[in-house]
Amino acid sequence: VRADLEARYNRRVSFSLYVHIPWCQSKCPYCDFNSHAASSWPEAQYTRALISELKYRASTPPYSGQRIRTIFFGGGTPSLFDPKSIGEIIDAANRVCGIEHDAEITLEANPGTIDLAKLGGMRAAGVNRISFGAQSFNAATLKFLGRIHCADETRAAARMAHRAGFDRLNLDLIFAVPGQTVADVLFDIESVAALEPDHISAYNLTFEEGTAFFTDLKRGRIKQLATDEQAAMYQTVREEIPRRGYAMYEISNYAAPGHEARHNLTYWRAQTYLGIGAGAHSYAGDRGGGQRKRWWNEKLPARYISAIEERANAETGAETIDEAAAQSEFVFLNLRLREGFALADFHERFGRNFESIFGIVATPLFNNGLLTLDRGRIKLTDRGLEMADSVFAEFV
Repeated sequence: VRADLEARYNRRVSFSLYVHIPWCQSKCPYCDFNSHAASSWPEAQYTRALISELKYRASTPPYSGQRIRTIFFGGGTPSLFDPKSIGEIIDAANRVCGIEHDAEITLEANPGTIDLAKLGGMRAAGVNRISFGAQSFNAATLKFLGRIHCADETRAAARMAHRAGFDRLNLDLIFAVPGQTVADVLFDIESVAALEPDHISAYNLTFEEGTAFFTDLKRGRIKQLATDEQAAMYQTVREEIPRRGYAMYEISNYAAPGHEARHNLTYWRAQTYLGIGAGAHSYAGDRGGGQRKRWWNEKLPARYISAIEERANAETGAETIDEAAAQSEFVFLNLRLREGFALADFHERFGRNFESIFGIVATPLFNNGLLTLDRGRIKLTDRGLEMADSVFAEFV
């Protein structure tokens, strides 16, 4: 009971911070994030802009007076930055807001952009969790995905992360890549588990509009795997990663007990977070009585820096989220989690029962074996996992 009360208290008095670093050495053809390939970047100027934006946002609701519970440096490739710059941002966050003593502080890294000294510097700067984009351990798959590293560099990077003192290490995998087989996926799973991370993310390759892969797909240069092939690979992922000690806690994420990604849980539980940096998004929505709102920053780094230097605010768009949209988002985001959501939490957030709003939509999903109600929690069944996108669409 005490742990539950503490969790509810922390949810109300803290928020998660996302820091976007938009530069990469090369742009991956499947990537639809706001990233820009470059051989150099204005690191010191951008770091100052991030700190200025943080100071500005921290003085306004809903962040004023709130502490930070998680920080996530995403990109782009944050590991291109010097540990000194990362440390300056963390120190500023602690001065401006205060960082909870047990905060999770994650930095994304490309295995080909780090060495032991850099990892040691990141650890000394305050980063306590590293996330490597391994993607695959097959040379042909890595080449197809446009990755600049090789499998041996991933293995070396993971060993160096452990040596640098990182107890918390995530490795990303991508499956359902054209040309890939179930045997290839199994090899990737065996390879990643051998490196002893505490967390594994495994994503089905998607072809997002605006990416090079999307263009190639439309022009017939590449072809997606058949639906049944993708389903077989997802089944292999769902069965084989847990078999190696990593429980599935979200559609694409697996962790050793107690090592779930706390920052990402903020998104899936539709809780408040602040995003700073070029193209970063923010959301304020889980505070009682407050207006639910989402907003986003200027995407081009140079324009972002100019806006921050001029007015400490680079916001270029915003939307107010009405009650119906907030309820829908709460449901389909939480359903990504294996634990689903508690009916009591839905009622606490919205002051209404789930059944009174979604009963007509949910009933056939229960009847068809896609949703289940277990001890007051609604969650996807195993069959529902396989058809998750169709289930989510029913609540939009």
